[in-house]
This record gives sequence, C-alpha cells and structure tokens, in this order.
Amino acid sequence: MRKFIALGLAMCIGASALTGCAKTSSGNTNTAPAPKGTTAGQASVPDKLTLTYVTSPLNVPTIIERDQNIFADAFEDMGISLEYAEINSGADQTQALASGDVQILYAVGATSVILSAANGADIRVLNMYSRSPKAFCMYSTDDSLTTPESLKGKTIAGPAGTNLHELLASYLAWGGLTIDDVDYVNMSIADAKAALDGGSVDAALIAGAAAYQAKQQGYHMVADGEGLIKAIIAVAVREDFYENNQDVIDRFMEAQKRVAAFMKDNQDEVLQIVAEELDLDEEAVREMYACYDFSMDVTDEDKAGFQKTADFMLESGMIEEELNVNSLFL
Repeated sequence: MRKFIALGLAMCIGASALTGCAKTSSGNTNTAPAPKGTTAGQASVPDKLTLTYVTSPLNVPTIIERDQNIFADAFEDMGISLEYAEINSGADQTQALASGDVQILYAVGATSVILSAANGADIRVLNMYSRSPKAFCMYSTDDSLTTPESLKGKTIAGPAGTNLHELLASYLAWGGLTIDDVDYVNMSIADAKAALDGGSVDAALIAGAAAYQAKQQGYHMVADGEGLIKAIIAVAVREDFYENNQDVIDRFMEAQKRVAAFMKDNQDEVLQIVAEELDLDEEAVREMYACYDFSMDVTDEDKAGFQKTADFMLESGMIEEELNVNSLFL
C-alpha cells in the first residue's frame, strides 16, 4: 500500500543567504506493537514508512520505483505501509527528517545534508542517488550575463540549500563575489523557470526538464555545474532510525537494487515512463539521461566531492565550523 502526503515544514536557517520559512504539518510515525518473541526495549517494526518523493530535475529511480510499485511491494510482507512526502526544498527535506515526519530522504543534495549536519541534526548518508554536474544550470534571457561580475545586483531565483544554490555561490566566488552581491530569491525549479519566462527575474537556477526547455527556447546559459560543483545527490536517514530498524534498511536497499536492475534491463521502457511523467519527448529524456550517473555505490570520489562542498560552504559562510564529511557516512 502506498499513498502521497504533502508536507510543509517550518525552517529558519541561520546561515547566510539560506533563510526561509514554510508552514509546518505534524506527522507521527507510529510503530506496531512488538512482535511475538520480542521483549520490552527491543525495536519493533514500524507500521509506516515515509520517504520523500521528488521527480525534479530528472530523478529517474524515483519515477521508476513509483511506476513499478517496487518499494511498496518490498515492504508488504513486513506489514509496513508506504507514504510519499512531496518536498522539493532541500532545507524542508532535512527538517522533515529531523522532525520524524519522514524516515528516508530519497534524493537529497549534498549541500542540504552538510548544512543539516553542521546545524547539529542527526543525518547520515545511506548511499548515493546520482551525480550530474552538467545537468545543473543557470539560464537567463539576457545574453550579456557572461561573467560573475555581470550578475552583480541581478535577481536570481532557485531552490535554497541545494546543488543549484551551491552552483550560484561557486560561480560568484570565481569572480570574487558572494551571494550577498545578488538578489537571491528562494524558489522551486518550476517556479524559478516560470519567473524567468515571465521576466520577473534576471536568471534562474534550473535543471532537468526545466533546463532542457530553456535550451529549446533559445535562452542563454550563464553557467552549468561542470568544474564548479560535483552535483551529488544522496539517500539519507537518521542514524537512530538506521540503528533501530536494520531489517527495514536492508529491505529498502534490496529494493533500490531492484530499481537499478529495472533501469538497466528496460532502458527503452524507462525512457517512455520518464518522458510521460515529466511531459517530455523521449529524445529529450535520452539527452538529459546521458548527464547522470545513478550508481548507488559510495566511492572515494563521492566522499571527496562531499568534502569539497563542505569546505566551500565554510569558505562562503554557509556553515560556521569545519566538517569532516567522513562522519556523515554510515
């Protein structure tokens, strides 16, 4: 069984240029009575598992999993129902994890994980979701925006606490500027693209389908993430949930492998499913798909990418203290 829930979550982040507030909804994760054979104090199997559901920018495993009902089927014999929380903001995702409203962040940016950990939250990386620096872009309708200096004083929209936010900060730093030198507006990818279309912002931080559409419209690409960010997306959980629900974690990771196997063995069908979900033609999906590495495995390069992001966040004032990212990996 699966169902969707919408979560709005309050969060005020003290780090510079990452402020924002949203409504909060309560959500308790009830646990089933301890199964026979267990004693008081032993962890019981939860009767509900909530994970984030984010399709943008091109979250193919998420789309395929839902279409094929892979996670719900995996947990059915454990008596665990599945719920999806549609939360697009990285800041709201990590707040949802911290509050217990969700148990698994299924696609969260490295920037968001690091910021949450730096603020003292219990968050750990379970495995990888994707890497795709070229898929993250900044577009404008003004082709005179060709350098970091040309962005000074401009209004730029994009989702806070994400790889796109890091892209902007890194690009500005290349020209000796900071986020404070632009008018940064926190918006979802879809809203940022709409704002660019409507002329209310000078540039938009977008990815996936929105970036492809901007390219097709003839918009000017100011920069992409190549050489600026690693654009790592991870799967994250709370350490206490990981330690107390190892059977659930093992079952989840087995199901992730089934998603990966389906993607590998049914490539044409995958393109069709994703194209339909995102309302794109298959050739568009094929072109964007080539920019992504969806391997689950955590590599030394992934950890180095996390550390690079953490170091950059420290230098740019997004976090206040050094962070050894090795502590984030389970």
